[in-house]
Amino acid sequence: MVKAEAAASEIRTETGNQQVIVKKLDLADTKSIREFAEKFLAEEKELHILINNAGVMLCPYSKTADGFEMHLGVNHLGHFLLTFLLLERLKQSAPARIVNVSSLAHHGGRIRFHDLHGEKSYNRGLAYCHSKLANVLFTRELARRLQGTKVTANALHPGSVHSQLVRHSFVMTLLWNIFSFFLKTPQEGAQTSVYCAVAEELDSVTGQYFSDCQPAYVSSRGRDDETAKKLWSVSCELLGIHWD
Repeated sequence: MVKAEAAASEIRTETGNQQVIVKKLDLADTKSIREFAEKFLAEEKELHILINNAGVMLCPYSKTADGFEMHLGVNHLGHFLLTFLLLERLKQSAPARIVNVSSLAHHGGRIRFHDLHGEKSYNRGLAYCHSKLANVLFTRELARRLQGTKVTANALHPGSVHSQLVRHSFVMTLLWNIFSFFLKTPQEGAQTSVYCAVAEELDSVTGQYFSDCQPAYVSSRGRDDETAKKLWSVSCELLGIHWD
């Protein structure tokens, strides 16, 4: 929260916009997600843009407060629950947009329904890829279900950004610093998210995947509607929610 408040203060100073508010949300804890959503809905009457951007990468094997493998729990299930809890407000505020930050890494992912939480075998690099594929599949099924609501859902690859995302890996942190000249700055890395959130030409575009502010190729696994539907059902079951 200290870092968040500092960032918000910087944004207020640079833009002159005083309506920049920080709220606590821990995507590794469904209790925190529900508390955040409850407070948000009580305080905010409109919601036009939801950008699901939080992510963890290359974590040593660990679980969330609810017993989910950390990558899957934070990167997919946390956003899945948050979107579910805020969806009615998005519909009421339509036109509205949901933007899910995935990654090029989704090409290396698989949805391992027999071992979703990595209890039988675990590779932290692959676990990240699996969670990013889940983002793409979630977006695809969400867009299908939101047809006719004037709420769109798109996913994106932000690029390789010089950030603290690789903090769990000493080797990757070293490489990130050595090759930082070739990486995007956080501001550059945010551009495709901003594009998906506000570009007028995307008003009716949904269920797509973008990179560098243009449509990008999705892996065959990321286009598998049956896997997307099954992941939706399993996610609801894990979170104890009913989402028609």
